[in-house]
Formats: sequence, C-alpha cells, structure tokens
Amino acid sequence: MSPPIQLLSPEIINLIAAGEVIDSLAAVVRELVENAIDAGATRLTLSVFPELWQVTVADNGKGMSLENLCHCAKAHHTSKISDLDDLWKITSLGFRGEALFSIAQVGQLSIKSRDATDNTVGWCLEYNQQGDIIKQETSPMAPGTIVTASNLFGSIPVRRQGLPAFSQQLKAIQGIIENMSLCHPQITWQVHHNQKSWLTISPGKTPQQILPQLLKSVHFQDLQFLCETITTARDEQAKIEMVLGLPDRCHRGRLDWLKIAVNGRVVRSPQLEQTVLAALSRTLPKGRFPVGFFHFTIPPSEIDWNRHPAKTEIYLQSLEFWQEKVTEIIEKALKLSPLTITTTGENQRVKKLLKASENKGIYQVGSSHSTELELIQLRAVGQVNKTYIVAEHSQGLWLVEQHIAHERVLYEQLQDEWQLITVEQAIILTELSTKQVEQLQRIGLEIEPFGDKTWVVRTVPKLLENREDCGDALVELSLGGDLETAQVAVACRSAIRNGTLLELSQMQNLLDTWKKTRHPRTCPHGRPIYLSLEESSLSRFFRRHWVIGKSHGI
Repeated sequence: MSPPIQLLSPEIINLIAAGEVIDSLAAVVRELVENAIDAGATRLTLSVFPELWQVTVADNGKGMSLENLCHCAKAHHTSKISDLDDLWKITSLGFRGEALFSIAQVGQLSIKSRDATDNTVGWCLEYNQQGDIIKQETSPMAPGTIVTASNLFGSIPVRRQGLPAFSQQLKAIQGIIENMSLCHPQITWQVHHNQKSWLTISPGKTPQQILPQLLKSVHFQDLQFLCETITTARDEQAKIEMVLGLPDRCHRGRLDWLKIAVNGRVVRSPQLEQTVLAALSRTLPKGRFPVGFFHFTIPPSEIDWNRHPAKTEIYLQSLEFWQEKVTEIIEKALKLSPLTITTTGENQRVKKLLKASENKGIYQVGSSHSTELELIQLRAVGQVNKTYIVAEHSQGLWLVEQHIAHERVLYEQLQDEWQLITVEQAIILTELSTKQVEQLQRIGLEIEPFGDKTWVVRTVPKLLENREDCGDALVELSLGGDLETAQVAVACRSAIRNGTLLELSQMQNLLDTWKKTRHPRTCPHGRPIYLSLEESSLSRFFRRHWVIGKSHGI
C-alpha cells in the first residue's frame, strides 16, 4: 500500500522553495510524468490536446487509495517527505506537495486511480481550485493512475496569451519526454497529439538503447556505454552512467545533445558540461559538438534540489570530485580496449557494404579502484599505398592512417611537454606583421627585430629543430591561435607523411605508441584514425558460413 499523503509542517513549508511553477503545458506534463515515475510506472501513455488546453497522463504505477486521493490535490500535501531530515534525503522526483495543487489552481483536475494492493475498485475524483473534492465515484480500471488536466489557464486568459505558440510548447514537451526516457530507460512511452500517435519509445536496459530512438541519425554502435561505481569522499556509494557518441563516428553541429542528469532528472550544469567539452578537446572536427548523456546517481546528502522551482538547477557538493570522475570515464571510453571496442564497430560505410548485424552488447566498467584497462593488441602486418598500416588483432584487422596516427601521438606529447630550445643558427623571418610577431611571442618564442621588416627567431619548438622547413613552420605558427592551435600545427607538420615507406618495426612502434594515447580514435583535427574490418563481417561477406557442398549445387 502506498504511504499516506499528509500535510507538511510549517517549518518544512518555509524551508522549501516557492511552489511548483505551472506556466505552460510542458510544466503540467513534467509534474504528472514525475509523479507517475515516482509511483513505479513502467508504461506511460500521454495524450496532449493543445487547442483544448488539456493533458492526460496514464500510468501502470502502484496507484492511490481513496484516502490519498482525498488529500493529493491540497497544498503542501505529499507522501514523499514527512519531517525536516527528509529534505536532505530526497530520492524521489517530486517532494514538495505542490504539483497537483498548482495544476488544480490553473485548470480543471480529475484523477482516476486504483491502488495496486486493492483488488476491489478504483475511484474517480474531481477537484476545485483549492484541491477540495467536488465529485467522487467508483471507476472500474486496472491498477494505476490516470490524471487529466483540462481547460488549463482558462481562468487566467492573460497567461494563455503570453504563452509561446503550440508548436513551441509541443517541442518543450518532447524535450521533457526525451530527457525522462534517457533517465528511466525501463519505461515504455506512448505519446499522442490530438488522438494521433506522436512519439513511441521502446524500453531498454540502458540509455544506449534509448538514444538512437531519439536521434535517428545515431546508431547503437556509434555510442559507447560505460557504468562506473564510485566511492565518494564520505565513503558512500555513487554511480556514473555515460552514453557517449564516439568522436570518430557521430557529432552535432550544435551543442544541443549534451545532457547531464542527476538522480533521475536532467539538470543544467554548465560546469560539468564544460568538463565534458574539455575532456573531448581536439577529438572532434572544428565546429562540431559531442553527443553525450551523463547520469549521476549521487547520495541525496550531496545535493540541494531547492535552487529552482522546476528542479532543473541544483547545488552539487564536491563538484571538483565529479568533474575529475567525468574526465576519467571519458578517457576510459575512448581507450582502444577490448572492453570499449565492439566486434561490429566498423565504419558505417563498410557496415552497409558487408551487411554486418548490429551488436547489442553492453559494456560495463568496474569501480574507479579497478586497474587500468588492458589495451587491444595490434600487430603490424603491412602497408597499403605507403599511407595505411594494416594492423591485425584477435577479432579482425584495422587500417590505420599513418600520418594522423602519428599526429595524435606528437600532439599529446607536445601537450604534456611544450619544449622550446635555442637553435645554433637563428631563423630569419621577413615581412611579418605586428600581430604575427605578437603571436610568436605569445606562444613563448624568442623573437627580436633584425633590420627593416626582418626578425630573428632564436628559440623554436623542439620537434622543428632539425626540419628544413622550420622557417615556413614558424610563419604558419604566427598566423594566429592559442598555444593549443600551435601545438596542433607543429604536430601536423612533424608527423610522418603519407607516401613514406615504413619498415614493419617502424609500423609496430607507431601502433604501440598511438594506442596508448589519451584520445586515439581521432586526430587533433577530428578525423578518424582507423577503419575497422572485423572478422565476423569478413566472414559474412565471403559467405564462410555457407555449406561448401550446397554452394556448389551438390
């Protein structure tokens, strides 16, 4: 039986932030959906009638008894907290006891519900603006709850007029449903707009099965899922679930699909978003942004939800600790490890050619105290067109583009140690603008005038020391950008050129060094470094599963 809905004490009411802000159709959907999930629903049916200003949410949760139905729409009544200490142990999505009351104040509220422990009958109640019952009758139904809010803002025409167009409100509703489906992947969603099917989301074990349903251009194998158990500084258990679009396979033109969730709800966290972007720096093409979903399950004592009525802004204690963990889990996801390389992880074009089946594997990584991931074993077996290294591993082979693999190696070395050395013979540069001179000084080079429109450079990056084109490289560095841009330019110019014949030992040394880099999937410009041809796909293409006699017509 569900816990009783009761009035909060004045002390708790005064501590809780302002009541729920029901200022749109989307706000109504948000509150009703959160209540349904708190009730343990695994199936949700949402019906939206914008022109009628009506929203209905039906769930198969545990339902409510008649006693709870009589109190649920009253102000400050909730079953989710009972005393002051509960405010610091919040584990539910709703807790303030304001949602149904706030909806009743702006529309006509009716609720049908049957307690899952009551095998006799369900009830249908209607409420006035104060949350008092104006109609009560029995209603045959399965266990669960159906809440209908109609004529929303009918008594407040000014608010109706100030709301965005229906198309924008529907977009906001879609965003809420998408966020909730990622946070609670076990739920089946059926959404109707004016009695026509609008959205259907099938359940999954993890958000990795949900995200491709929301972004049709993203495939299951484009994503890496990791789940890591963590012990906090207070010796409490926490968890991070991450679904990350692999940078060599999927990214976006806008920063619109990087989502942070805490304890079942997507929240705004600029600091954690910036941590993700920093961790993926120089792994994506210029102007592209990651696809990612990070879900933190954190002890309630480390979160304050009372920062915003819509609970989208929180105060997170130990923020630096969680930023560090985000960086670690991203680095782990990008490693070339058997745990993070799927057997059907080939390039999409090759996947279509070979018609490889989609792998539904889920990859789990243990606690943060586990040892470092073992890297995939690669053996150099040849070179194609003096450009691609053919690397064999236990599940097939890869083609590794030698120039950009080496570029990734050199770039990370430069990141770790930006070494400038004094050259025996200074480099003479001419026709530099003032901005170019300032740029070279900004990245640490020693440069000084040496006559009319001539400058002498006495220190250069170590990688350029013995290059015949060192002067050209310095001119390139002078054209702008920060130190990171300069490091990329130096790495690119210093890397092994395509068209260079390599011995097997040189290829193997490059493979061994490259696979140990922090971000081995793409070069600093965001280009994919390797193309995967897996044994399972090759077997399918060459029909090795055929019976030989049958293939000969015997």
